[in-house]
Amino acid sequence: MPIRRTDLAIEAQELWRESAGELTALPGVKAGNSLREGIPVDTVQVLDQEGERALGKPAGNYVTLTLEGVASREEDIFGRAVRGIAGELSALLAGTAPQGLVLVAGLGNRAITPDAVGPKVHEHILVTRHLVAQMPEHFGALRPVASLAAEVLGNTGVESGEVVRAVCDKIHPACVIAVDALASRSLKRLCRTVQLTDTGITPGSGVGNHRLGLTQESLGVPVIAVGVPTVVDGATLAADLLGSENPHDLGAGKELLVTPKDIDSQVADLAKIIGYGISMALQPGMGMEELELLLS
Repeated sequence: MPIRRTDLAIEAQELWRESAGELTALPGVKAGNSLREGIPVDTVQVLDQEGERALGKPAGNYVTLTLEGVASREEDIFGRAVRGIAGELSALLAGTAPQGLVLVAGLGNRAITPDAVGPKVHEHILVTRHLVAQMPEHFGALRPVASLAAEVLGNTGVESGEVVRAVCDKIHPACVIAVDALASRSLKRLCRTVQLTDTGITPGSGVGNHRLGLTQESLGVPVIAVGVPTVVDGATLAADLLGSENPHDLGAGKELLVTPKDIDSQVADLAKIIGYGISMALQPGMGMEELELLLS
C-alpha cells in the first residue's frame, strides 16, 4: 500500500501516473498549464466519481501557482505573485455574487509556525464590511469583506469549523475563503506553491489532524480553499528519497513532519502575498499602491 501523502492535487496526479505509467490515460481528470504574470499555473479538474477515486480528491477545480522567486527575493516577485493569486482567485469567484459579502477564515494554530499560515493571512486582509454598512456614501463601491482567525480546538475548546459555521449563520456571507497549511510529498514544493480550489477544505489536514470540513455542504455557501504546503510527512519523504513505497523500519521517524529551517520568514512572506492577493481579488478596483497604503 503506497504511503506517500499529499494534499496537493497536482502531486496526487503525479503519484497516479507514477503507479499507472506516464502513457496511461487518467480517467475523470482534465489537466493543463499556463502562465500568469510569468508564474507557472497548473490546473487539475476532477470531473466525476472516477476522477475522485483516481486522485482521492473531491470533484472540482484545483489551481496550483509555483512561486519560485519568493524565497530568493526575485525582482518584482511580490507584485507578480499577488496579481497572479488575485487573477486565479477571481476566476474561482466568478460564480458568486459580485458584491456579496465574503468571509475570509484563517485556519490553524498561531503558536506553531508551519500551521500559522491562516492566522497570519488574516492579518493582511482588507476588511470592509463595517465600513460599507456604516458609511455607504463613502465605501459603497467596495465589496463587503469580513475576516477571522478561527484558531484550533486545543486553544479554544471549539472546532474551527464550528466557529466559521456560527459566524456564517450570523452574517450570511455569499462565499467563504478558507486559508490553511497543507502537506506536500516533495521538499521542492514547500512554501513555493499555493493551491486554490473550489471544493472546500478540512482544517488540520496539513498536519494529519483532520477536523470538521468547511465545504458548501457544511456551511451552505460556496467555499474556496487557499492552501500552502509547509510540511512533508516523514514517511513520505523517506519513501521518495529511498525510491521505495515501504522503506524498512522507520521507527519513530514515520511520525515526523519535516519543515524548512527558515519556516518563520517563509510563512510570513507567503501570508502577506496571499492576504494581498485575496484582498485584490475581492476589491478589483484597487492596485498594489492602494493596498500597501491600507494594509501596511
